Amino acid sequence: MKRIFIAMALLGMAQTVLAQDWARDKLAKSPRHQEWVTVKHEGRSVETFVVYPESRDKTPVVLVIHEIFGMTDWVQDLADQVAAAGYIAVAPDLLSGMGPNGGRSSSFPEGKATEAVSHLNPDQVTADLNAAADYANKIPASNGKLYVVGFCWGGGQSFRFATNRSDLSAAFVFYGAPPDKDAMGRINAPVYGFFAGNDARIGAMLPDAIANMKAAGKTFEPVTYDGAGHGFMRAGEAPDASDANKKARNEAWQRWKSLLAKGQ
Repeated sequence: MKRIFIAMALLGMAQTVLAQDWARDKLAKSPRHQEWVTVKHEGRSVETFVVYPESRDKTPVVLVIHEIFGMTDWVQDLADQVAAAGYIAVAPDLLSGMGPNGGRSSSFPEGKATEAVSHLNPDQVTADLNAAADYANKIPASNGKLYVVGFCWGGGQSFRFATNRSDLSAAFVFYGAPPDKDAMGRINAPVYGFFAGNDARIGAMLPDAIANMKAAGKTFEPVTYDGAGHGFMRAGEAPDASDANKKARNEAWQRWKSLLAKGQ
């Protein structure tokens, strides 16, 4: 009975995440240029969502890594918000070619993308992200600065990507797990964390992450938002957002934009 309850709870959460008409509607009203490009490398074709800011000058690029739910409407809307803030957003669908009939996130039956993301090969993820980053660096409108951000599962991948990519200007980790201690020595960029107070699973990892990053001589500046739950950047925008998630989302967004602005 307990297993059935947990399965039903997870399905309900997935259905809530997938019901993002509000995000889709916002994206449809955006005045910014959006496009899907195919980034090819080593036999793979990674479908990637790109949004450009309305700017007369060249701007930095932010590589956006999606949640465990795959490339949802919210992730695309988030990429558009990054562009609205003045940055080129490059968001690869890491389930490209992994779905039914070789499709991507949108081709999975409801709730099945989570399982697929959970079983992605880490080396493939790194290769896909490196290919997307290489593509981003060649965008004519880029000023040459590259950032990475991720949410949930993608937050952990953002932290891990910092151990594998030497030209990042900064990594932003939203409620994601840290990489192995031994890998932290390879990090060159500062890492900024955004964590939820009501997220013991990830919160329990923070003390060791802080100590290990300090021991490695690396910059790691985490902030925990009291009362917020895991996924507050998405949940805080939803029509039924709790006050705590909404507050955390707004404060985290302002901090994130401030950190990006300092690095330009």
